[in-house]
Amino acid sequence: MSTAQITDSSQVLDLTQPLPLDGGQSLPNARIAYETHGTLNAAKDNAILICHALTGDHHVVSNHPKTGKPGWWLRMVGPGKPIDTDRFFVICANVIGSCMGSTGPASLAGDGKPWGMRFPVITIRDMVRGHVALLDALGIESLYAVVGGSMGGMQALSLASNFPDRTRAALVIASTARHSAQNIAFHEVGRQSIMADPAWRDGDYYEAKENGGKGPEKGLSVARMAAHITYLSEAGLTEKFGRRLQNREEKTFGFDADFQIESYLRYQGLAFTDRFDANSYLYITRAMDYFDLAEEHGGLLANAFAKSKARYCLVSFDTDWLYPTADSRNVVHALNAAGLPVSFVELSAPFGHDSFLLDVPALDRVVEGFLGEGR
Repeated sequence: MSTAQITDSSQVLDLTQPLPLDGGQSLPNARIAYETHGTLNAAKDNAILICHALTGDHHVVSNHPKTGKPGWWLRMVGPGKPIDTDRFFVICANVIGSCMGSTGPASLAGDGKPWGMRFPVITIRDMVRGHVALLDALGIESLYAVVGGSMGGMQALSLASNFPDRTRAALVIASTARHSAQNIAFHEVGRQSIMADPAWRDGDYYEAKENGGKGPEKGLSVARMAAHITYLSEAGLTEKFGRRLQNREEKTFGFDADFQIESYLRYQGLAFTDRFDANSYLYITRAMDYFDLAEEHGGLLANAFAKSKARYCLVSFDTDWLYPTADSRNVVHALNAAGLPVSFVELSAPFGHDSFLLDVPALDRVVEGFLGEGR
């Protein structure tokens, strides 16, 4: 039987049984990296699972081991904060397919070599199966709530619909029940930039990197640059950068980073290659593109929630054009059709899709209020 230790630090769970996958394969010897904060009560009914976004990880509060930066949701999680670790036992697990401790393409396969592109294609529901295995190991039958933004919101919806007995509430922020053609298009640009990099070597670049060579850093950097644009708003970009030049008085009439926005994107792209694996980016973006909760349940989104008894809260942002408010409304309508309690709010924030990660006090109030309702 799989075992996991409850402690306020990063831990790993080694699954003793292969993890079944939607693609028909199974993942042997899977490892789930996770972090916990707070205390699990005797009834084991105060647990909140936080699901991370595409390039996130389980370091929701602790410093990132590669960058040294504070946890990605430190402003939201902790004693006395909206997700209060004095009241709740907070769990955050790294998704399978990632490169931050859970089994992914960079992990060693049974032959002792990195999986690379031999790693099976995964889905959001497969990621959630890993989360459920962790809950089993921790002895948690039902969560107080599952919480997630962006791809984390997809996981929250998937857990609440596909494993309806495992959570009593779901808080979904800046997310969607399916990826649109535009979403898929942006991801495909990123994947193609990685695969077009000669250093990608059909995904078999790990040995080269270990010997001082290069992986597809250039392609991954471009992928990050393209994706990062979708996380921001036009108004935010205009206010922060406009058409201002970068450390110069006039244009160079060349192809250096003349504009501040060019310099910013290049920095974001290069910094990303220091902490993320290119193959993981391919696999996780593909999982997001495959996500269609209605398709999983006969083509009708309301069917996805037919067995759920949870209460729901959906939050969108008025400047988020990646997962616009209409996406959240579609989920709300489906929940209404299924007869489930749901609250919904569109918040005003200038930051675009990234608003769920940034300083938006109204979001803090929504999160604190929704989590407080069930106590």
